[in-house]
Amino acid sequence: MASEEPKETEAIGSIGETEIQVFIAASLNTVMQKIAEEFSKVHPEIKIVFNADSSGKLLTQIEEGYACDVFFSAAQKQMNALEEDGLLIEGTRANVLNNQLVVVTRKDSRTAVTGLADLDKAESIAMADGSVPAGKYTRQALMNLGILEQSEDAAAYTTEEVSEALGGVEISEQSNVSKVLTAIVEASCEVGTTYYSDIYGYEEELQILEVVPYDLTGNIIYPIAQVVNTEADEAEVQAAAEFVEYVLSDEAAAILQSYYFDTDL
Repeated sequence: MASEEPKETEAIGSIGETEIQVFIAASLNTVMQKIAEEFSKVHPEIKIVFNADSSGKLLTQIEEGYACDVFFSAAQKQMNALEEDGLLIEGTRANVLNNQLVVVTRKDSRTAVTGLADLDKAESIAMADGSVPAGKYTRQALMNLGILEQSEDAAAYTTEEVSEALGGVEISEQSNVSKVLTAIVEASCEVGTTYYSDIYGYEEELQILEVVPYDLTGNIIYPIAQVVNTEADEAEVQAAAEFVEYVLSDEAAAILQSYYFDTDL
C-alpha cells in the first residue's frame, strides 16, 4: 500500500534559487527550523523544504520514489536500509547526535507511574508504533526489563501485544513522537514515551517520570546523509551537500544542544 504524500512544513529561505527536499524525523522538527534559519543567513540562495514524520514512514516514501535530497533519521535502521538499497550518496553519511527515551506525564496528572517498570499502573499510555524509532526503543527497553519476552526484533511487537504484557492497559498507538507528545499535553493519555528533546518548550506543562538509561534502549543515534535524487540537478546536489555540512558544524551542534540533544558522540 502506498504511503501518504509527504507533508511539507514551512519552507525556509523562500527567496532561494535552489530548492532542496529535506526529510527529517518528527522529533527534529523544531530544532531544524532554527538550524535552517541560521543556515539561510549564510546561504540565502538555497530554499529548504522539510518533510517531518516518523523515520519509518520517511523511509517508505523515499523507497517509493519521492524526491528527497537529505534524510535525517532518528535511528540507524532506516538509514541502513537506504544504504543497502544504494539510495545514499557514498561518503555523505554521518552520525549527528544521541537522544534519550523518557517517560512523561502532565504535571497535574497525579499518576502512580514512576517509569517503564510500572507502566501497568497507568490508565492510558500514548506510545508510537513499532515502525517508529521511539516505539521500537520503548519495546526494546520493555524487553530488557523482562516485561516483554526477548525477541530478535523488538519493533515486531504489536501495540496489542505490548498492552497484554502490561496487564491490558489502554495504549493509544501514535504514528510519530510528535503525536505522542500531543496526546500527553492535551491529557488524552496519562503517560507516554517520547524523547528527552521533545520536552523543549513544554517544561512548564510536562514532568519527566524517568529518563530511560541507555543500557535498556541502546544508544539512540541520529544519522544524516544525502539521498540519491535522480530529479536533482548539479546545483541541487551541491546545495544538499552544503546543508549537510552545516548540520555537522560546531554552530549547528550548539543549536542542537540548546534544544536538549546530545552531540557528544
